[in-house]
Amino acid sequence: MNEQVKIVVLDGYAGNPGDLSWAPLEALGECTVYDRTAPDEVTARAAGAQIVLTNKVVMDRATIEALPSLRYIGVMATGYNIVDLDAARHHGVVVTNVPAYSTTSVAQMVFAHLLDITNSVQHYTREAHQGQWCKSRDFTYLNTPVIELCGKTMGIVGMGSIGAAVAKIALALGMNVLAHTSKPQEALPEGITKADLDTVFSTSDVISLHCPLTADTRGMVNAQRLAQMKRGAILINTARGPLVDEAALAEALASGHLLGAGLDVLSVETQLPSNPLLSQPTCHITPHLGWASTEARQRLMNTLVANVAAYLKGTPQNVVNA
Repeated sequence: MNEQVKIVVLDGYAGNPGDLSWAPLEALGECTVYDRTAPDEVTARAAGAQIVLTNKVVMDRATIEALPSLRYIGVMATGYNIVDLDAARHHGVVVTNVPAYSTTSVAQMVFAHLLDITNSVQHYTREAHQGQWCKSRDFTYLNTPVIELCGKTMGIVGMGSIGAAVAKIALALGMNVLAHTSKPQEALPEGITKADLDTVFSTSDVISLHCPLTADTRGMVNAQRLAQMKRGAILINTARGPLVDEAALAEALASGHLLGAGLDVLSVETQLPSNPLLSQPTCHITPHLGWASTEARQRLMNTLVANVAAYLKGTPQNVVNA
């Protein structure tokens, strides 16, 4: 046990709302866990800590420079854009993340959205509860199309671990898979065809986003890209909200150009009441929970503890600012 090491968790509630244990982390040092931390509380709460763990609380240059004891930032997620890596590197602060913990859960969410849209699951459940099936003269009740995925084309933007998992499921459903990726064709699993972005958007029946948020990808799904998509196509985004121009997507849905969209992420989270997508009934929104299965969060917890333990042993792992 490293009692001399001070560990502060800035926003632990999302990853562990109480159903998991902090005990393995507490065994590594003097540990304080905050459910949530406002931006103006970060410096005071992290003062004197050598190790700070954060999920979405920003660790920018000013914050890092205000914490002279800081030696390690552990991001409790895969994406680490909340940390100023250059500032951390300049001040000798190691930054780690937790890769691939949510791969299967996010891939499952992609198809939860897709199957909900193509099979109208929410719609027919609501209709049944409202008594519409009771009124049917037939054993079945059908007032909106049900779409079979077999033979359709899924375009995947980004072929990391989650994109690859989505492709595997799509292939199992009999879909054709196009991938926009930096990987060469020979590095892709069998059945996946590499394609440029124009081809992916113009020929796919379903597009699923799995790329990181960068200066180049921010707003990549804009009015022009949406217009490229086939009429009746479906957009799924479980990656990052700002990849999509939400006003343009709202227009594409309102016009009927797109059949639907399934979003687990939005440009601003928590959701703003003014978001134009809220007025679109064919936009299916879940509150950024694709990563949050109990199993995925336990893997997250296991890896973040292993990351801290490895750092304390002098052999840091999953370092993102080396």
